Amino acid sequence: MEYRQLGRGPLQVSAYGLGVMTFGAQTAEDDAFRQLDMAFAAGITLFDTAENYPAPVLAATQGRSEEILGRWIAARKLRRQVVIATKVAGPGDGPGDMTHIRGAGRCLDAKNIAQAVDDSLRRLRTDVIDLYQIHWPERPVTTLRRPRYSYLPDAPGLVPLEETLAGLSAQVRAGKIREIGICNESPWGAMRYLAAAAQGGFVRIASIQNGYSLLDRNFELGLAEIAMREQTGLIGFSPLASGLLTGKYRAAAAPIAGSRSSLFAGFSARFAPAVLAAANAYAALAEQHGLEPAHLALAFAAQQPFTTSVLMAASSAAQLRQNLGAIAVRLPREVLQKINAIHDRNPNPR
Repeated sequence: MEYRQLGRGPLQVSAYGLGVMTFGAQTAEDDAFRQLDMAFAAGITLFDTAENYPAPVLAATQGRSEEILGRWIAARKLRRQVVIATKVAGPGDGPGDMTHIRGAGRCLDAKNIAQAVDDSLRRLRTDVIDLYQIHWPERPVTTLRRPRYSYLPDAPGLVPLEETLAGLSAQVRAGKIREIGICNESPWGAMRYLAAAAQGGFVRIASIQNGYSLLDRNFELGLAEIAMREQTGLIGFSPLASGLLTGKYRAAAAPIAGSRSSLFAGFSARFAPAVLAAANAYAALAEQHGLEPAHLALAFAAQQPFTTSVLMAASSAAQLRQNLGAIAVRLPREVLQKINAIHDRNPNPR
């Protein structure tokens, strides 16, 4: 396993991390513990969660992913050997109805951030969070469901980005969090956070967690240069495009039992002809070079010069066991050139 610097600070994180979004819902606790044990044994030290997990987001299960991760770390006595990353939910519904989290007035002001931090610390059974991230912006710039960025007018009463950053900085000064990051952000948002930190004496962001995969390379259009020049590397989520890059969806067939296509409404909308064509082309390329399609996808994301870590996520220990094989894969220039040729023919398909 390769280890990389997180931002400009002293923390080192594994080139692959483990996202635990399914823990407590799709993934039962015993299987979650098996996944965490397997990941740590393979060299993974970065574990990423959020206050609103697991998915689907429900009041009855909210916080369970953090709780399971916290119980595992405590049981294995690994707190000093792992990097905990979690997130504060932004305003609005986000990925599901989330009014059960601090009410309908939830926002990204200092008060909400302070409460969210304390709640996550309790669930994670720790006194400090290594990387604390804004899950999505206060302003209505982008959502998890829209692959392109667009401008929308600010809502009345919107919390200024500078106020959010001041709230995060206060938690760093209090010793409750070590580094801060942003998620699902635009190039303007990333640069505004950096400028506000420089101008106002606030804490600097260390990372940008956005979606990145063979099917979604939008990060390269503006954020990649920021990540490299400003040392705010990508923590890439959904590198397998929710399973589309594993090779198991060769056609828009009936949902596979137990997969996201069978559990989440609207998932089948991702099986657009252009998406399937690109996914199948990448799967064929992997097989031509003796690789698992998932390993090709994961290794591609991890090898990018702007990447700090790539989040693996699996609904079962069996899936994770297969994905962990990507750690030993290094794609040669020939394969990277062929990947770019496929991308040029069908860039960021929808």
